[in-house]
Amino acid sequence: MGNGNALNTEFHPSLFMRNPHVQSLLTSLRLRVYRKKAGLAKSSEIVVNTSSGVRLLALVLPHPEPKGLVILIHGWEGSAYSSYMIDAADFYYKLGFSICRLNLPDHGGSHHLNEGLFHGAMLKETFEAADFLADLAKGQPTYIIGFSLGGNFALRIARRYSDLGFSKFAGVFAVSPPLDPYKATLAIDNGFFWYRDYFLGNWKRSLRIKQRLFPNKYDFSGMLDARTCMELTDKIMRYYPDYPGWRDYFNQYTLRDEFFSGLKIPTTIFISGDDPVIPLAEYDALSSQEHLRIFLTKYGCHGGFMVIFPMQIWCI
Repeated sequence: MGNGNALNTEFHPSLFMRNPHVQSLLTSLRLRVYRKKAGLAKSSEIVVNTSSGVRLLALVLPHPEPKGLVILIHGWEGSAYSSYMIDAADFYYKLGFSICRLNLPDHGGSHHLNEGLFHGAMLKETFEAADFLADLAKGQPTYIIGFSLGGNFALRIARRYSDLGFSKFAGVFAVSPPLDPYKATLAIDNGFFWYRDYFLGNWKRSLRIKQRLFPNKYDFSGMLDARTCMELTDKIMRYYPDYPGWRDYFNQYTLRDEFFSGLKIPTTIFISGDDPVIPLAEYDALSSQEHLRIFLTKYGCHGGFMVIFPMQIWCI
């Protein structure tokens, strides 16, 4: 690892838990967070309106004696109800923080809120939503934690605040964030078939929901036979008129070294050496930055970092 920010961390899972596929399975397993989900049942839904007209759905759980606020952003085709989101929400609520689980557009049953399609370049809308929700802390320390694509969004939010010269967040954390979405897409398509089938299947399911809600706007019937995420990305670009093609689209949220040089907010990344979705070469190209820390573990898979006792995510 050529990056001077990278710190090898003390994460030593058992032999069984070192298998990356076991890590992925347990991270997504809903049964393990059944009781934790019940503890979050009093969360209230908030629809956040943004200046572009896009609306995002958030689940908010105020703490009776809050130490601050933690905003969580899920990964692609995840939601506020994903196991890792529930894990993190339960953990920080028990530490005394109010919790906000933010759904990206077209996630977590929010397809009906917007006619337009979600895509990974929707920074303006996600930033405005996070900025609005941060005010719920009423001046107390506020943090944002993003997982996978949500981590990519969290990093971009940190950079946007840095460019503005102020921040409502005391710290930003990203777990397994892809820096180059094109390379991450290729890794999904060309790696172990389970990951491709998982992401592609959930994406197609989401598109079917969108088409059913807005039949006069969308007809994905000629796309849903795509066999890879890259093939479907190429086909769906006609619904993203702001971008001439997928290269231009992916460039909107590709994070290179110069992106991180502008950070002025404490920012932390957790990444695993056995991540099947994110090539570590993306991180090798980063130079040392004052406000960026990268924790590199040997094991952990993509967004995993699971320990068996207690059964929870180590890096939260």
